[in-house]
Amino acid sequence: MSGERALIQAGVAGKVGLITGSTSGIGLATAYVLAEQGCHLILHGLMSDSEGQALAAEFAEKYQIKTFFSNADLRDAKSIYEFMETAVAKLGSIDILVNNAGIQHTEKVSDFPDEKWNDIIAINLSSAFHTIKKVVPGMADKGWGRIINIASVHGLVASVNKSAYCAAKHGIVGLTKVVALECAEMGITVNAICPGWVDTPLINKQIESIASDQNLSYQQAKYKLVTAKQPLPEMLDPRQIGEFVLFLCGHAARGITGASLPMDGAWTVQ
Repeated sequence: MSGERALIQAGVAGKVGLITGSTSGIGLATAYVLAEQGCHLILHGLMSDSEGQALAAEFAEKYQIKTFFSNADLRDAKSIYEFMETAVAKLGSIDILVNNAGIQHTEKVSDFPDEKWNDIIAINLSSAFHTIKKVVPGMADKGWGRIINIASVHGLVASVNKSAYCAAKHGIVGLTKVVALECAEMGITVNAICPGWVDTPLINKQIESIASDQNLSYQQAKYKLVTAKQPLPEMLDPRQIGEFVLFLCGHAARGITGASLPMDGAWTVQ
């Protein structure tokens, strides 16, 4: 497929995409995928303002797109609304929203710190509500929009010691369904992607810990970690999720809305 044909199929050239948590991992990989297709970007993440501005400038120069960066605190609704208003004022609209930002803490429920619960619910769930609330009117006015929530396999099933994370991700799945129903006649699709294991630096640390504790090679430890839950003995590359986001923005996915779409190596079919 030629580059021009790919742009037509993707349907994101000239659109404006907001990706929360887009300075690393899944969010950054998704930003690269969309930028390659000519999508203007609103980047967000845990960087200093100077670092974020440098990243935005790098995207703008490399891909000849408009960019904006914010390190707004997603725990605070006012901060979210203010940064989104500023971004729209600078870039004109938000056509694609990818709610990706998330944090994690694992501990049994009886010992789970209240502040960790509050932060996980705020960042992993409530922030998505606030961003969606802010973008829907503009998308409806234009008759086109794509809202893609990065949930998790833990939005579909549970694991011990992950009460807050599972609660938030199950909430994201429910939020996705409701907003899809409300937006069904507006030209807006709303979907959740539910990844299993994703190859990130955080996971690499877990693998190294298993290898050390059990006297295994890195590859043996990786296999053991992945297959304890997931039949497919492979982790996703973050870019694969970005490419799925791109697909959901395209014409071929117009009829997919309200879906919770596993990318979990058969984790949830067991």
